[in-house]
Amino acid sequence: MAGWRQLTDLLAELPIRPEAPLMVHASLSGTGLSPTRVRDALLDALGPRGTLVVPAFTPENSDSSRAHRALVAHLSAQEAEAFRASMPPFEPDATPCPSMGALAECVRSTPGAVRSDHPQTSLAAIGPRAGELLAGHDPRCHLGERSPLAKLYAADAQVLLLRVGFEVCSAFHLAEYRMTPPPPPRLYRCVVGDKGNWFTYEDLTLDDGDFAEAGARLPDELLVRREWSGRPVTLFGMRAAVDDVRDQLSRSRLRNDVK
Repeated sequence: MAGWRQLTDLLAELPIRPEAPLMVHASLSGTGLSPTRVRDALLDALGPRGTLVVPAFTPENSDSSRAHRALVAHLSAQEAEAFRASMPPFEPDATPCPSMGALAECVRSTPGAVRSDHPQTSLAAIGPRAGELLAGHDPRCHLGERSPLAKLYAADAQVLLLRVGFEVCSAFHLAEYRMTPPPPPRLYRCVVGDKGNWFTYEDLTLDDGDFAEAGARLPDELLVRREWSGRPVTLFGMRAAVDDVRDQLSRSRLRNDVK
């Protein structure tokens, strides 16, 4: 019960706005709490008007992702090709998101949850605004203007990093789309519709390698910092943080390109 009480006390202390969507990234290892209990605590903190959002990404559904390369690393070329041909398509209502952690999978699989349609970078949500915020996720736009991230930004969402750092903050990908200049395009491939039906599309080259550094440079006044079960907890408004990181990346990545 101690872990549960600590979590509920923490959430009660944080300035979570019930009318605003809350996007959560979490690591529950070592807390002693099940993802179901953490999900319910977050929903209680949000109240009946709140909407809980999590990343439900499926990087495994791609032959160019780190996740896919790890799956086939021990296979021969022939075995890897057979594995690729047998990969199941993305199904919003059924495909798990194992690399996103226990809370994300719990939210995704909760009866009544909504999930966006992108075959690699979907989001899942529970709450009265879930359908509105996650509708119309363009399969050719990972996390930009035609994705739920843009709607969350417009809705003045908050972001909660629960025992994780800025390196996993998906909201910062929206800042990449808004950089000047934007990142270069690249091709992505994933399986949709039927087994073996590979869909190729072009989108921006996304890179979270400098997100931790960008988060560390955010002004203190944008952040509310606490701790839970030995790890940091950070709450912030998505708009101000994305705007700041957009400006940071526009400067820092341009300098790196020049070098």
